[in-house]
Amino acid sequence: MSVARYGVVRTGTGGGLSLRFRTRALVVAAACLLVALAVGVLAIGSGDYPMGPAEVVRTLLGGGGPAETFIVRELRLPRAATALAVGAALGLAGAIFQSLVRNPLGSPDILGFTQGASAGVLVMIAVTGGSGVAVAGGAVAGGVVTGVAIYLLAGRHGAHGQRLVLVGIGVAAMLTGVNGYLLTRAQITDAARAVLWLTGSLDGRDWADAAPLLVALAVLVPLVVVGCGRQLRMLELGDDAAHGLGVPVHRVRTLLLATAVLLAAFAAAAAGPVSFVALTAPQLARRLTRTPGPNLLPSLCMGAALLVTADFAGQRTFPGHQLPVGVVTGLLGGAYLVWLLVTERRNGRI
Repeated sequence: MSVARYGVVRTGTGGGLSLRFRTRALVVAAACLLVALAVGVLAIGSGDYPMGPAEVVRTLLGGGGPAETFIVRELRLPRAATALAVGAALGLAGAIFQSLVRNPLGSPDILGFTQGASAGVLVMIAVTGGSGVAVAGGAVAGGVVTGVAIYLLAGRHGAHGQRLVLVGIGVAAMLTGVNGYLLTRAQITDAARAVLWLTGSLDGRDWADAAPLLVALAVLVPLVVVGCGRQLRMLELGDDAAHGLGVPVHRVRTLLLATAVLLAAFAAAAAGPVSFVALTAPQLARRLTRTPGPNLLPSLCMGAALLVTADFAGQRTFPGHQLPVGVVTGLLGGAYLVWLLVTERRNGRI
């Protein structure tokens, strides 16, 4: 039996902040982050105007010429930054959901939150003909409204475990039908634009698409990882045990659910409903860290690495043709989901 090694960081004396972390989890998070950044550099350097990794890094640090600076900073960096941010948001949201429901199938795209964001976008595109900021706002509003509806349907004492999963799957099925109906009511040009968004793509993303998500990450990541990470680990022990340890169970669970819904909604607003990243990233992170608990930081970095790698593969696998990142993650994630279901069935958990 292996024993997890811990490290402790303390600031100040007396009432200073004390932060405990698992050494292996921190190493895994750092490795995933390095992979994500390395693939991002490769993605920025590839294209009709190829650039080597050293040249990309030099340009990012301000040492490139005018042409290289424009290509890197204005054309390619926004897409790479959006890919990293979307993957990080989905990885963290998936870790929160899976920890709260205590089920490896806990994921925004399975629980209905992604479908809710899609419904909000379809309303903005198909009904009002909106674009840009309106579409992003529709995605966030749709995800938040769906999160509130699922929470109310599950009940205050059912916002965890199997009940939340079953309610989410039911809501997802209903929203899928609603989304299909909205597509049939849209004009042909609006429907084509909506279908492109529903595929999940990073093509043409600029800083305006990435900025809201980056701001959300800057606010929500410290809140969850530093502020609620310890309470989330206690919640995995059960409500009674967490309450006995001094955790305000209802308040913390509500805050974490709201944070995960916002992360998923902002990610959908930036890149569309990219599937299965939130499902696979926490599971892969947990297998690498070999430690129990939500593994929030490793899941965040794993999600970023998965999505930027999937986008890079979609651009380069078939020369002359680009696959939307949602197609790549759907193919790989679907295979992973089948494997996960078979494994859970063999272990007698489903």
